[in-house]
Amino acid sequence: MGLAQVQLDEQEIQRQINERLDQIFRDTLILWDINEMSKRLCMSKSFLEENILHDPRMRLLERRKQNGKRFWYYEQSVQVIKQIMDEW
Repeated sequence: MGLAQVQLDEQEIQRQINERLDQIFRDTLILWDINEMSKRLCMSKSFLEENILHDPRMRLLERRKQNGKRFWYYEQSVQVIKQIMDEW
């Protein structure tokens, strides 16, 4: 019984650590690219391209130099992604 309690406590500690790290990430991140989006959202790049990034709302947020790497403002794009997903 004591062992089960320890496992639950370890899981809670891990959850809180992950939650705090995510908060730090959100607080410090200004821009992100498709690679980071794919990693953070657990979606493939092709899925993001087809279902998220071609949406006109996301295109408005896209930043890139001519023929350069694409970036999106983190906070704004997260809000748009939530809107898009709520419409599915």
